[in-house]
Amino acid sequence: MLLHIVARGKIGRSPEAELVQRYEKRITWPFKLTELPETGGRVPDAATPFKTVLLNERGRDLPSEKLAKILRSWRDDGVREARFVLGAADGHSLEERKSADLLLAFGKATWPHLLARAMLAEQLYRVTTIVSGHPYHRSG
Repeated sequence: MLLHIVARGKIGRSPEAELVQRYEKRITWPFKLTELPETGGRVPDAATPFKTVLLNERGRDLPSEKLAKILRSWRDDGVREARFVLGAADGHSLEERKSADLLLAFGKATWPHLLARAMLAEQLYRVTTIVSGHPYHRSG
């Protein structure tokens, strides 16, 4: 299953970009990052069937093992792409939130977009290692 981060804004050369690249290299599942301008731009067509996860402050704050269980289930059910969408500064519209398969939050704090992108890449790395059976130090 392709893990696809779709993010508004360009990360450029930054410490956050280095973190994203570090985790991108470590993720063993197919991975793609699409950057869009703050407004407009075209999101590439998804491999179907697909699921959409919106990063949103109103979302669920899931432990890594729970997120791993969800992604494992999607993969095993034949989902070909899981899209993780980071919106623009004003977030996602009500329509986008209603149509998403999962709203995901990284706690109640507000995170800068670039840092949220790096945190998402780390979580995807962690989740894929959990799914592959790598011992998870927080398990149990």
